[in-house]
Amino acid sequence: MKQKIFLALIVIICGLAFSIQACSQNKTILVVGDSISTAYGMDYDVGWVSLLQNKLIQQGYEYKVVNASISGDVTASGRQRITKQLENHTPEIVIIELGGNDGLRGLPISQLRKNLQSMIDQSLVSGAKVVLAGMQILPNYGPRYTNDFAQTYVDLAEQNDIVLVPFILDGIGGVPGMMQADGIHPNEQAQSVIVDNIWPLLSEVL
Repeated sequence: MKQKIFLALIVIICGLAFSIQACSQNKTILVVGDSISTAYGMDYDVGWVSLLQNKLIQQGYEYKVVNASISGDVTASGRQRITKQLENHTPEIVIIELGGNDGLRGLPISQLRKNLQSMIDQSLVSGAKVVLAGMQILPNYGPRYTNDFAQTYVDLAEQNDIVLVPFILDGIGGVPGMMQADGIHPNEQAQSVIVDNIWPLLSEVL
C-alpha cells in the first residue's frame, strides 16, 4: 500500500515538473499598440489580442501574448516604453500597432518614421522578429499627408526586411456595422476580422 502511494506521489511530482517546464518554454508575443489593441469600448476578452491568444492555442502554438497597449498612445510614447517591455518579457515576436493617433493629430511624417524605426531597431536588437501593423488615415488630411502616412509603413517594412500587415483595419474602416459610434474604433464584430488580417502574416514567423 505504501509503495503504491509512493509511486503515485512520484507520478504527480513528475507531472507537475513537466507542466512547469512546458509553461517555462512558452514563447512570448508582445503587442505594443493603442486603443485598437486594448479592446476599447468592449470587454477585453472579445478584443483581437485575446482572440489571437485563443487562436494560437487552438492551432497548437505554445505562445503567450502579452498586451502592452495603451489607449491614445502615439509612437513617441511607444518608442520610450518599448525598451522596458522588451527587457521584462524577452519576446520572440513583437507586433507594433501604433501610428493611428499620430495621424489623427497630424503629427509630422518624419516623426512617425523615426519613432517606428526606433521601435523596430530595439526589437530586432533584442532578438525578436517584428510584425508591423500598417495603418491608414482619412483623406481629409490631404492626399500628400495621407499617402505619405500609409507609405511610411511599407517603406519601413522593406528597409528592415520585416513582416508588414498592409492595413490592420482592412475590411473594417468605412464598412457599415464594423465601427463603434465614434467612427474611429472598431467594434466587437470587427475583432475577428483584425485577427484574420494579421494571422496569415504572423503565421509566417511563428
